[in-house]
Amino acid sequence: MAGRIEGRVAVITGGCSGIGLATARRFVAEGAKVVVGDIDEASGARVVEELGGAEVAAFVRVDVTDKEQVDTLFRTAKETFGSVDIAFNNAGISPPDDDSILTTDLDAWRRVQEVNLTSVYLCCKAALPHMLEQGRGSIINTASFVAVMGAATSQISYSASKGGVLSMSRELGVQFAREGVRVNALCPGPVNTPLLKELFAKDEERAARRLVHVPMGRFAEPEELAGAVLFLASDDASFITASTFLVDGGISAAYVTPL
Repeated sequence: MAGRIEGRVAVITGGCSGIGLATARRFVAEGAKVVVGDIDEASGARVVEELGGAEVAAFVRVDVTDKEQVDTLFRTAKETFGSVDIAFNNAGISPPDDDSILTTDLDAWRRVQEVNLTSVYLCCKAALPHMLEQGRGSIINTASFVAVMGAATSQISYSASKGGVLSMSRELGVQFAREGVRVNALCPGPVNTPLLKELFAKDEERAARRLVHVPMGRFAEPEELAGAVLFLASDDASFITASTFLVDGGISAAYVTPL
C-alpha cells in the first residue's frame, strides 16, 4: 500500500531533532524522500542512515539565516531527488535571554527574529520557484500557539517572531492558492522536545506555569506534531491553505485559573 506522500520530495529544516526529526521519520515511512537541513553537522550522517540511507535521505548543513545556504538546501533537493514538493520550515530557537521586553536586549531580539522569522522568509523564497514551476507544492511553516494568544511565560522576541510566521503564511497561502501551492502555519502548543526540556529544566516553576494552562494536562510529543505536518503536506489537506493549524492540546481555547 502506497504512503500518503509516496514519491514526493520534502525539505525539512531543524531536521536533526525534535519535531523536525520526528517528521522526517514519518515522511520516509509514508513514501517520501527527505532532505534534512540543520546546523548540527555532527548528527547529519547519523540521521540519514537512520532514515534509510542515501536512496531516501540527504543532509545539508545549513545556517537558515544565510540566503545562499538556504538556496543551496532547496537546490540540492531538486538536483538530488528531482523536485521540491514539500517544505517544512521548522528551524527555530528559544534562548533564555529572550524574556520580558524589559530585560531582553536588542541583540537577543535580533537573533531570535533572524532564526525564527527571517529564516522562514528565506525558505519560502527558495522553495516557491521550484513549486511554481511544478504547479504544485505544500509549505508548512512552524509558528506557535503564542502567535494567537499571550504566553504565560514571556518570550517577547519568540512570540513576535511566531506572529510574523503566522501572518506571512496567511499571505503566501492566499497569494499562491491558484497556482497550486498551499501554505499553512503549524501552531504547536508546548512540545516535549530537547528545546523545551532545556528551557524548563532550568526553571521548574516556569514549566509548571506553562503546563497548568494545557487542558490535556501534558505536553505534546514530537510524533503528534509530525502527524499534523503529514496531514498538511498530503492530499488529505488539498483544500486547506492560509490556515492557522493549532495542535495545542486545547490551550488556545481554554480559560484556566492561574496558579
